[in-house]
Amino acid sequence: MEPLILLEGAAFGLTVKRLCHQLIEDRGHLGDTALIGLQPRGVLFARRLRSELLRITGEKQITYGELDITFHRDDFRHRPVTAIPGTTELDFSLDGRRVVLIDDVLYTGRTIRAGLDAMLAFGRPRSVELMVLVDRRFSRELPIQPDYTGQHVDSIGDQHVTVEWQETDGVDRISLKHVAR
Repeated sequence: MEPLILLEGAAFGLTVKRLCHQLIEDRGHLGDTALIGLQPRGVLFARRLRSELLRITGEKQITYGELDITFHRDDFRHRPVTAIPGTTELDFSLDGRRVVLIDDVLYTGRTIRAGLDAMLAFGRPRSVELMVLVDRRFSRELPIQPDYTGQHVDSIGDQHVTVEWQETDGVDRISLKHVAR
C-alpha cells in the first residue's frame, strides 16, 4: 500500500514557520529560552526551527542544544537491536531557563519522558514546554501533551508516521504508512 502524504513542500515549510511565530508570540524575547532537540530525529526539526527563528527575529544567536536520550529510555534493553547512542551537545546550564523540548513525532510519550529525565542532568529549568511537528494523539501511554504542534495525526496501531527532511532525505514530507505485522 502506498503511503498517504500528509504534508510536503511549501505546506511543510509554512508549518515550521507557523510554529516559530507561535513561539515568538508566546515568548516575546527568546533571550532566556533554550531550544533542545532530542536525538535522533528531533534534532533535525530543532535545527530547522533555530535557523528559521534566527531569520525571523534577526537575532545573532539562540541558545540551542541537542540531547541524546538513549540510556534514559525505559525500553533500551528490550529492543531487538543494540542501542547506538547519539551525541549530546549542551554546553550551558539549564538553571532558570525556559526550555522548549523539541521532537519530530509524539507517539507514546516515552521518548519525551526520557528527554525530561536526561535534561535534568543539566540543571533545573524555570519551565519546560514541548514542541512537536506531529502529534499522534490517540497513541499516548503517558500523560504528556505538546504545547506547540505542527499537525495532529489520528492513526491506528498498524500505521506509522514518517517525517522526512530535505537535509537528510532530500525532501520535506510527512507521510502515513501501513506497517505489516
